Amino acid sequence: MDPKEACLQVLGDAGGETLHWTVVFDRALTGRLIDPFTTSDVRGAVVKSLAALAKEGRVVKQGTGLYRALAD
Repeated sequence: MDPKEACLQVLGDAGGETLHWTVVFDRALTGRLIDPFTTSDVRGAVVKSLAALAKEGRVVKQGTGLYRALAD
């Protein structure tokens, strides 16, 4: 799965809860949404994906390293 899609899924599954990027990273790996053997620099990919999603307005940045899904 693409890192952006994985981040969106993790944040969507969080039910509106604000998550630190490390939690998003952990849940994406634990849920096998991102394969660390096929994605180079997985940590960087997650951080960059979250920043891009926030810039695009697809997620809300709540503070330094904190993100949540948009409210429905």
